[in-house]
Amino acid sequence: MTQQFTINRLGHQGDGIADGPVYIPRTLPGEVVSGTLVGQLLEDMRVETPSDQRVKAPCRHYKACGGCQLQHASDAFVADWKVGIVRAALSAQGLEAPMRPIHTSPERSRRRATIAVRRTKKGTLAGFHGRASDTITEIPDCHLLDPALIAAIPVAESLALLGGSRKGVLAVTLTLSEGGLDIAVSGGKPLDGPLELALAQATEKHGLARLSWDGEVIAMRQPPVQRFGIAGVIPPPGAFLQATKDGEQALTQAVLEATQGARRVVDLFAGSGTFSLPLAQEVEVHAVEGESAMTQALDQGWRKATGLKRVTCEARDLFRRPLMSDEFKGFDAVVLDPPRAGAEAQVAELAQAQPPVIAYVSCNPITFARDAKTLVDAGYALEWVQVVDQFRWSSHTELAARFVLNPAR
Repeated sequence: MTQQFTINRLGHQGDGIADGPVYIPRTLPGEVVSGTLVGQLLEDMRVETPSDQRVKAPCRHYKACGGCQLQHASDAFVADWKVGIVRAALSAQGLEAPMRPIHTSPERSRRRATIAVRRTKKGTLAGFHGRASDTITEIPDCHLLDPALIAAIPVAESLALLGGSRKGVLAVTLTLSEGGLDIAVSGGKPLDGPLELALAQATEKHGLARLSWDGEVIAMRQPPVQRFGIAGVIPPPGAFLQATKDGEQALTQAVLEATQGARRVVDLFAGSGTFSLPLAQEVEVHAVEGESAMTQALDQGWRKATGLKRVTCEARDLFRRPLMSDEFKGFDAVVLDPPRAGAEAQVAELAQAQPPVIAYVSCNPITFARDAKTLVDAGYALEWVQVVDQFRWSSHTELAARFVLNPAR
């Protein structure tokens, strides 16, 4: 039976939410939609009364592909919605802060993507998974990815023919680097002599910078360098990297501004040096990261660069062993860039240590707001928040913020 619903708001995943609650993807607040209700989901959805913020999706793959959730909404709506998510998360903790205008990365600027590739009877199928589905949608005209990544999809398909299983799906992570295409594959057949030889030959044939197979480097023709400030770094295969160079520059600029005037900075969850190395152009940095391969890459990048101040590195699991309050002595600014879980234990130690300035970079407004509450309760002022939208047309929201110890407390 067909039913009608009015969309009240969007949830954090970008779905429209109607009374019930009923969850209806690719809708907008105020729209009247109809369809068949199955549990809490509306199937065969039809928009009866569209929002004035509804636009035609720019990408022809949008309906089938699960890579984007919000191409049906105007850019202005998405920008306001993402800033609103951060405001709401802070408000839920009793907080508010000045919000700077959102910075959105341009389309076709993603420098990294994980492509799903399956062998078929006729060859291969490569693309993104459909929404909440195992179905793979081909994406030759994707509006998210840098064109060089689109051009590399046939390479991913050729690797699946060499080492993919008909029963499984290969995850092929394609990353652009200064040395060329950096590919890390997972889910393939176990390595043996013939497969390793074939993969090494494929590296040469396709002119890849580096090819890794389930974490093991098969071949490296050119160093897959990523540039952080003036330093060139070779991250370990599959290591974390900001999604777009544009977004990385926006976050880096926010961190540099937040820590301006500091003499010694400690960078927590430092990765391979995204912020540590640009900071080192002006200040001494102690970089702490849980993955030793990443701290080694950071250290080598620093040693090969010229004109940087001293950078020291420490491999340490900050979830299990956060820096204790007395370890912050001598640092006048802290950079914090945790994963989606936030940094609850580490923030508790920061609240006791009370360094003058904290630059917090977050990919999860909910855990950021939780941690912000701890810092504000300890005497910090949340001076500003900068939302950065690297994941255009998705529900994903990132931000940078500056906390300053409040001398009036």
